[in-house]
Amino acid sequence: SVMRDRMRILFQANLGVPILLLALLGMMTLPIPPALLDVLFTFNIALALVVVLVAVYSLRPLEFALFPTILLIATLLRLALNVASTRVVLLEGHKGPDAAGHVIQAFGEVLVGGNYVVGLVVFIILVIINFVVVTKGAGRVSEVSARFTLDAMPGKQMAIDADLNAGLINQDEARTRREDVGREADFYGAMDGASKFVRGDAVAGILIMFINVVGGLGVGVGQHDMAFSVALRDYTLLAIGDGLVAQIPSLVLSVAAAIMVTRVSTAQDIGTQVKNEMFTDPRALGVTAALMLILGIIPGMPHAAFIPLALAAGAGAYVLNQRKQALLLSPPVEVSKAPTAKGDGGEAPIDLSWDDVQPVDMLGLEVGYRLITLVDRAQGGDLLSRIKGVRKKLSSELGFLVPTVHIRDNLELAPTVYRITLMGVTAGESEVHIDRLMAINPGEVFGSVPGLEAKDPAFGLPAVWINQSDRDRAQSLGYTVVDPSTVIATHLNHVMQQHADELLGHDEAQQLLERLRGVAPKVAEALVPGTVALGVWLKVLQNLLREQVPVKDLRTIAEALIDAANTSKEPDRLTAAARVALGRMIVHGIFGPNDALTVMTLEPELEALLLRSAGASGGAVEPGLLDRLQHALADAAERQEAAGRPAVLVVSDGVRALLARFVRFGRRTLHVLSFAELPDNKQISIVANIGAADR
Repeated sequence: SVMRDRMRILFQANLGVPILLLALLGMMTLPIPPALLDVLFTFNIALALVVVLVAVYSLRPLEFALFPTILLIATLLRLALNVASTRVVLLEGHKGPDAAGHVIQAFGEVLVGGNYVVGLVVFIILVIINFVVVTKGAGRVSEVSARFTLDAMPGKQMAIDADLNAGLINQDEARTRREDVGREADFYGAMDGASKFVRGDAVAGILIMFINVVGGLGVGVGQHDMAFSVALRDYTLLAIGDGLVAQIPSLVLSVAAAIMVTRVSTAQDIGTQVKNEMFTDPRALGVTAALMLILGIIPGMPHAAFIPLALAAGAGAYVLNQRKQALLLSPPVEVSKAPTAKGDGGEAPIDLSWDDVQPVDMLGLEVGYRLITLVDRAQGGDLLSRIKGVRKKLSSELGFLVPTVHIRDNLELAPTVYRITLMGVTAGESEVHIDRLMAINPGEVFGSVPGLEAKDPAFGLPAVWINQSDRDRAQSLGYTVVDPSTVIATHLNHVMQQHADELLGHDEAQQLLERLRGVAPKVAEALVPGTVALGVWLKVLQNLLREQVPVKDLRTIAEALIDAANTSKEPDRLTAAARVALGRMIVHGIFGPNDALTVMTLEPELEALLLRSAGASGGAVEPGLLDRLQHALADAAERQEAAGRPAVLVVSDGVRALLARFVRFGRRTLHVLSFAELPDNKQISIVANIGAADR
């Protein structure tokens, strides 16, 4: 347990790499027993195999960005092992072939049959393959790739900026792509340098082997009185075994480096690519089988080698051709002969396609089966025309085209229930009676009418579903009487108003920008992408709509953003600047043409406290204070509404956004304005001064 805790502390402290470097230095300077050398040589081989397999299974080079560093560490490990093994070979080589460990002995005797001449030739061939072919080619590919990547960096950066300005990606994705571009250039540059280490390692391997042979002869003959032939045999086999046990992992790592730099980024590993790109056309295997068969039947050729390989290639070509014909002849929609999902043993189900994946409707209206008559014009239903009128009116008020409402029947709903969906999520649901009328109590009625108790789904007012014969009586008592189609249309209109900011997306923002370009081309050109990105433009428009501010006056909004962008490009600050520019329209929408504005304010101490809280903690305010403030605002707003005046709270610029978000989730009829948004030609009357202690 104590050892496990210590190991965990070491890993958490990131001491692994420093300890490894110290171990490499220790291997070069301190004597190592042969048993430990066997373990280290085996670890070196295993490390090389792990690295080459990771390189094979990587989909793109950046997935193994640590490879140049691993290559350097593995090279240093091999050199340290060479130094350590050389010390052991020269000190203990006179004792026999196993003096430097069983791994070196096995590579010196088993792999080359105990013949040091053969071993020397094999070692030199491996070094030539590693140095001349693999490493040199990988280094050249790395150099060219690094140059091309550096040359392409400006174009890639511009493409990322263009996608960001067009709204195709967000800031986080753009930042990630820029980092990938930089990492790609760094990777190929590091690979170019790391290949030089591998080439130097190959040269060092040759020199170390010859130094071991010459040094071993000197030690064996001069110090241990060995016969020259015996010393030459033993020390040469030990030197060759030492060289092979280091060169084979070096060759494996060089192959891994070549694989990494020659990979093309795809969504498949090498094995899948080979299968999909080399063994899909039977003609390649067929022609190969024919040529191998011709070579096999030539007199004097090794028939046992060529003919079986020709038959295997021909069999592979036949199998591939049969699969290809089966795909061409079989119907594309038939996937199996299994029974249908109901288990009736009928025809096989058709294959799926992207057409079977239904896109999510931005706005949807689902109705129970008894409400279908409301949307069927043949049966006198007028709900479609009501919805069209609602969309037209709301689009004119908000300043952008409200998306189409997709209407469908839903058998899972109760027969008289309808559901309004926003992005596939329920935004409103209620029940209507097509044979009755809804009598809504607006607040003052002089009696009651018999019917089914209910609530107005749009505003939550108490209502009654009455018989159609009681219409006149209900109206005389002060009720507002509407038919079922009007109930649904009004509810839909309310949902669209409350979620107008969610209905405005990048496509709509681009359309608004095109309309601005038609009336003020210079302003549009200076705005996007000259001043802000399309995403920022969209965010500002959404912020305005979220606070029930229309975006019809595009020119004023754009000019305000251009002026404010000189100091800040944060969407919230730009929104505040746009609201100030739209102040006259905002006030007119609340008070109408009246020149006298009756507003509420906060006590200076409370406003200063909120301002300090918003600046110090990012908008976090003490919950008790918020609770008292909520009750005080609700009471003041009710008094204003009872007097027939709109409820408007005017505060300083620093706390307006904070209070606007606060009241948005409480009393939505309370408007929060800043002093800068009030027009100069209006007369301001403060009818309430709200403090922290008010209830």
